[in-house]
Amino acid sequence: MSDKSTSKYISLILRHKPEVIGITLDEHGWAVVDDLIAGVSKTHHLDMEALERIVAEDEKQRYSFNEDKTLIRANQGHSIPVDVELPEVTPPAVLYHGTGLKYKESIDKQGLIPKSRLYVHLSGDVDTARKVGQRHGKPVIYNVDTAAMHADGYTFYRSVNGVWLTREVPARYLTFIK
Repeated sequence: MSDKSTSKYISLILRHKPEVIGITLDEHGWAVVDDLIAGVSKTHHLDMEALERIVAEDEKQRYSFNEDKTLIRANQGHSIPVDVELPEVTPPAVLYHGTGLKYKESIDKQGLIPKSRLYVHLSGDVDTARKVGQRHGKPVIYNVDTAAMHADGYTFYRSVNGVWLTREVPARYLTFIK
């Protein structure tokens, strides 16, 4: 199997279903590398060299090792409750959210909610938001007034890979831009 296929499987394990390969994540989302390799390699080729390559070459920088590479975790996107220890940060005045046109009516009514994930994901630029939106069909992009949200007490985090995270974005802070 390809690194891409293996990476998607690792993403499933580290973000949503560690039990599929019989491992557990600690409260911060870390998994023991040896346990991950043993579990994943039952169905996908994986050794330490392949895992290091997947982590280094993942275009979305989904994963992080600890300093001695004995632990690994997904940087964000979890549907299981973990604290990936992100510091609160002040966001730029505007961020963007890309999604599919099929979700526009719902978003216009209820804003952005994390659904099965722990956070709403926001992008720092329109191009990235468009790429995210394309994964969901015809893309639409929203401007998020993060300056007003932050002033109103909403908390923001920035993942290791540059994705902005917040718990929700009420509709009043959203402007449909295309």
